[in-house]
Amino acid sequence: MELARQILHAIEHTDLLVAEAGTGTGKTFAYLAPALLAGGKVIISTGTKTLQDQLFDRDLPAVRDAIASGVSIALLKGRANYVCLYRLARASIEARFGAREDATHLARIQAFAKSTRTGDRADLAEVPEDAAVWQHASSTRENCLGQDCPDYKDCFVVKARKNAQESDVVVVNHHLFFADVMLRDEGMAELLPACNTVIFDEAHQLPDTARLFFGETVSTHQLIELARDARMEVRAAGGATPEFDRAAVQLDKDTRDLRLVFREDSTRMSAAQAARSPAFFPAVHTLAQSLEGLRGQLARHAERSDGLAACSRRAEEARSRLDAWQTAEATKTVRWVEVFASSVLLHTTPLSSGEIFRKQMLDHPRAWIFTSATLAVGEDFSHFTRELGIEDAPTVRWDSPFEFSKQALLYVPKDLPDPNDPAFTEAVIDAAWPVLQASRGRAFLLFTTLRALRRARELLSARLAEANLDWPLLVQGQGSRSALLAQFRQLAHPILLGSQSFWEGVDVRGEALSLVVIDKLPFAPPDDPVLAARIDALRATGGNPFMALQLPQAILQLKQGAGRLIRDHTDRGVLMLCDTRLFSKPYGRQIRASLPPMPATRVLSDVATFFARVQDA
Repeated sequence: MELARQILHAIEHTDLLVAEAGTGTGKTFAYLAPALLAGGKVIISTGTKTLQDQLFDRDLPAVRDAIASGVSIALLKGRANYVCLYRLARASIEARFGAREDATHLARIQAFAKSTRTGDRADLAEVPEDAAVWQHASSTRENCLGQDCPDYKDCFVVKARKNAQESDVVVVNHHLFFADVMLRDEGMAELLPACNTVIFDEAHQLPDTARLFFGETVSTHQLIELARDARMEVRAAGGATPEFDRAAVQLDKDTRDLRLVFREDSTRMSAAQAARSPAFFPAVHTLAQSLEGLRGQLARHAERSDGLAACSRRAEEARSRLDAWQTAEATKTVRWVEVFASSVLLHTTPLSSGEIFRKQMLDHPRAWIFTSATLAVGEDFSHFTRELGIEDAPTVRWDSPFEFSKQALLYVPKDLPDPNDPAFTEAVIDAAWPVLQASRGRAFLLFTTLRALRRARELLSARLAEANLDWPLLVQGQGSRSALLAQFRQLAHPILLGSQSFWEGVDVRGEALSLVVIDKLPFAPPDDPVLAARIDALRATGGNPFMALQLPQAILQLKQGAGRLIRDHTDRGVLMLCDTRLFSKPYGRQIRASLPPMPATRVLSDVATFFARVQDA
């Protein structure tokens, strides 16, 4: 009620409010009720599509009915979440699939497109979220034909946006919100100009999302798609000249050659680190030349069809982004490279997004509400507010109403090696094994690196086999997150191993989850190119990067991971942190003070006693 009143006051006075409310405070209802009562157009932005769907399908209708409000509501996702009728038709004629299941998936999508009202791919459970065929059946901002599309009248994205423009409350996600912000800079925004209130749930994700969108990215995957689409469109328009074909083939080759510069994948590095390979910058230069070659050919053929005109615009935008990457200003941005199994991304990221975000907020009077369970370090919001350039915003916080002193126990084992020790993961599993036996599985094991996760899987598989226990071992990557969580809730004695994507936005209530094990404090690796550049910038101005940046980020991430454990008044469980720096380092006290107020122990028998008491109850 207190939070709802504060939010209503901020809405009525077109003010800012930053509010941390612990798990179980009911913050969703606390912002929905005043938002619906105050009137005007409201945008609610969430960090995940899961919460987006929950808000639209469950929470918003419940509050609207409870207060007898007549407001209209809409759900809007990014265009890649909707079936694209134009590309789907093209794919059925042109696409060549490497696997039989791709053709099966395509047939299911075609049938779905004829029967669905929304075109939202989340409604087609038979085709996995990560199925490769979706790239042929959905569009991106780069390859969408817009009003020139022959299917424009029936377009699912257009219908969804029209519905959003006409509705009182629109539920989006942070990525879509910032995409709209960037479109506004081009005079094309569709949502922001009309709204009176913006509410950010899961607001702790905003600084990273803002940096992503206020930067620029060139993807080799997008360039390969451009070359492929250009050849497809020119064939549909009656055929290509030899020069056109050569330009498209050359771009495809030079794009793939850039990927071949790197031996490893799943890695990030600064441009300077990438330049240690003498072939890197020459490959970028060659790619720029071949992109310019296809751009010129497309400009000459653009008038032949709407599809070729769209490809021409994409080539212009890609060339502009690649030019910007090559000439980025080092004092305000960081150039870095991300390498995947079959693609390379060239990023330009601003060192600070606060000034840019603040400028976006000042264009039109409206209320801005930021809420999450993890915004403050102790009572201090300065890290979050500084990151977004809203240092003068009023801040309030409420602890979770759960009785952590009775419901939970914090266990930090003694005698574990340093987290950088090569044998650390083995020691973590050694220490966690008796705890897993006491909890009878029913556990999340959260790791800060995929390498540690993979090693833990090997070790735990062996332990379970030796003990002749058939407890299910679920591992991130075996399926979608939602599918793994559904299995976890249904199975007996499950153990789930997760990395980054399971640290937040996961809600498992009741006895199914009784133990959360976190291997180490989630400090971002200091060689991460964006973090390293921000650390250097802080040092250059006399700041303390560890206290101002690295420690607050780690605390907020740890709070998210710890928040998976107690989700309800009836939940009971143990949080096991396998990082002795919580007690051996001076900053450990600050970290412990930021966690829920649960009793702490370093004695294994206390854990066994806790679980015995819970099971007896």
